[in-house]
Amino acid sequence: MELDPYKLVNHVKDATAFEFPLGYEWELPKILGFQITKFMVLELAVAVLMLLIFVPMARRLSDGRPPKGRFWNMFDAMFLFLRNEVVRPAMGHHEADRFLPLICSFFFFILLCNLMGLLPWMGSPTASINGTGPLAVIAFVVGVGAGMKKYGRWHFWLGLCPPMEVPLILKIFLVPMIIGLEIVGLVIRFGVLAVRLLANMFGGHFVLAMIIGFIPAMAASLLWWGVAPLAVFGAVAISLLEILIAFLHAYIFSFLAALFIGMCIHQH
Repeated sequence: MELDPYKLVNHVKDATAFEFPLGYEWELPKILGFQITKFMVLELAVAVLMLLIFVPMARRLSDGRPPKGRFWNMFDAMFLFLRNEVVRPAMGHHEADRFLPLICSFFFFILLCNLMGLLPWMGSPTASINGTGPLAVIAFVVGVGAGMKKYGRWHFWLGLCPPMEVPLILKIFLVPMIIGLEIVGLVIRFGVLAVRLLANMFGGHFVLAMIIGFIPAMAASLLWWGVAPLAVFGAVAISLLEILIAFLHAYIFSFLAALFIGMCIHQH
């Protein structure tokens, strides 16, 4: 029996049903002709989980009560890290507090979506462009919108070109070209946020599916007795590594989003 790459990909991409052991499937319904998918359900679950965690935490902070217990102290430490080591260095103290809620939302939403992929029979919405693309679009709209609000609608786009001490005849050709290149670069920067995240998460889960796939692939062979324990050990080891990767890529996306938004509101 051979490993079928197409079947392996099915385990890490979006679907219209949850597949459970013993052949049981939970088919997701259509609502007003719109198909609900597995990643939509997981993203909704993550959003509800964030509300259950951060609404009580916000009430504690608004009342001036310090966090008590390991659970609340953990989230408080993570918030302080994002504020002091991510948002403020990228945007400056004056602008940081305005965008801190957005960057924190990016971080925890991506982190929880990444961790969802480690649960059996679930999946990681961040392994799909439909999950990472909207996050990058939000960062792009916020960055450009904040820049246009600060500098003005036209001055923001004209400000993409740095001041140049060149003759007027050269400016006529250079300024539009540089502004065009800067706009393309701006779109690419935010687009790379989505592609980098989905590529890393998709690749990690595909490797896990491939390693586990060796077990049924060797079912008819005597090698199964040696391959199965090694495959399970490898899957456990990579799953532990995936926990680190889940935090790492949530941090990278948040840091780069803060950096790119900061570049929009602090031109040159």
